Amino acid sequence: MRTLAAILLVIGVMVTGQANAMPWDKPRTAIVLAFDPEWDALLPHIEDAKTETHDGVTYVTGHIGDEPVVMALSGVSMVNAAMNTQRLLSHYKVSRIVMSGIAGGVDPGLNIGDIVVADAWSQPMETLTARETPEGYIPPAWLWGMSHKPNFGMFLPRQVRIGTIDYDSFPADPALVAIAHKLEPLALKQCVSDTLCLEHAPKVVVGGEGVSAASFVDNADYRQYLHTAFKARVTDMESAAVAQVAFANSVPFIAFRSLSDLAGGDADVNQMMAFMTLASENSASVVVAFVKALPGKD
Repeated sequence: MRTLAAILLVIGVMVTGQANAMPWDKPRTAIVLAFDPEWDALLPHIEDAKTETHDGVTYVTGHIGDEPVVMALSGVSMVNAAMNTQRLLSHYKVSRIVMSGIAGGVDPGLNIGDIVVADAWSQPMETLTARETPEGYIPPAWLWGMSHKPNFGMFLPRQVRIGTIDYDSFPADPALVAIAHKLEPLALKQCVSDTLCLEHAPKVVVGGEGVSAASFVDNADYRQYLHTAFKARVTDMESAAVAQVAFANSVPFIAFRSLSDLAGGDADVNQMMAFMTLASENSASVVVAFVKALPGKD
């Protein structure tokens, strides 16, 4: 009977895809990346790498130092990020989620190449598109979840509802942020080639707010709005969605985002394509140092 029960358990796992139901699966730190350049930057750091496929999605398991890890692609943008993070949690025992990747800089005090580790992540395009009245843009009186943050024209920010509770943002795990604060400074790449270098040596900045939305931001006015209204330092298209899924599943979360561009604040054209690889590699280097600094085993 025990043998039959074990067989039925395995069949159940294969049918449902719930690999984390397997009692022999070890807890792992999940490292989530949005797209291929970020993936390619981290993959060489994975020891004993093994490719696994679940429901047509590719993952890589292995180790960074003594820490068991699993790499997963979120895909670009909010819906992909939420969907694939939940899918990741259904297939692996995940002790924490760490994001690594590129982003646009919003804080005018930061430069391309700097790496931001935000305390919390908001979704500024979770909005009401309000009708214009003589008194300005006014939401319907019955509409729930309106934020107290200022509007950007017709767009009035709203909170995100989970169940019956509304949230302005989703936090990074304080214990993980504390580890990030204690990381030793790293020698990060400053040059793409002999003829293309950053003007400033990249630095890691821990703290402040991050924002994410289903829009690539390359607009100086909106960049200024995000910095003023949301106190944002950095903007991307995935981290807040992953933070929300992690929060809903009670999984600790943190994101490391290396600035590939200034989200519309660049002096000339957007610089992402020029510095995307450098930013991805620097973010991966800091994430590797962070994972190696994690305390003990789960």
